[in-house]
Amino acid sequence: MTETITAVVPAAGIGSRMAADRPKQYLPVAGKTILEHTVARLLSHSAISRVVIAISPTDPYFQALPLADDPRITVVNGGAERADSVFAGLAAIDDAQSWVLVHDAARPCVRLADLDKLITAALHSDSGAILAAPVRDTMKRGNGCQGIAETVCRNDLWHALTPQMFRVQQLRDSLKHALAQGAVITDEASALEFCGLQPRLVPGRADNLKVTQPEDLALAEFYIQQLMKDEP
Repeated sequence: MTETITAVVPAAGIGSRMAADRPKQYLPVAGKTILEHTVARLLSHSAISRVVIAISPTDPYFQALPLADDPRITVVNGGAERADSVFAGLAAIDDAQSWVLVHDAARPCVRLADLDKLITAALHSDSGAILAAPVRDTMKRGNGCQGIAETVCRNDLWHALTPQMFRVQQLRDSLKHALAQGAVITDEASALEFCGLQPRLVPGRADNLKVTQPEDLALAEFYIQQLMKDEP
């Protein structure tokens, strides 16, 4: 594959739901921080040679990590919202027609096979592609008062995962337009959707866990240990 792919990792969040003494990306799991595991997963893929990490301007933790001295890593100042950090990461990529792969800092368990599938799908799509998992559970819509308003049909419902992969210029333009119109952007694909585009859904493994709650740490450690056995 001759295409240039840069990974952008927004890592400026504080992870308040973890109720920890530091942002969740810096919590230790299986001997390293979550962020170190996440970046290592990306750099272990042959098509990804560079990772741009967007951190908080007041981040006191990153410089203590070996990542700070890795020549494959570029660090930029992120912002208050995810989109701000992604914008900052995109600004560090010179070639607007190259590809960017955006991945959550707190997803340390993505598999190389899923990266392969995502990259292949994105390269053959006019609107990029995202990893996603079909909804398995019965879905309920709440009424705002801890009651059930209705049961939602789960047909064609997917959990959006990351990475998500797009042309740099296409993502940059879509984010700019959507935010200018006041759209709620919860992931990169939602910006393209707002602009009338339809990124591809690429079925990904359910163990591509996003560490969000304290109980996720033990599960992430288990999955990472399995990765070490399967992809040494």
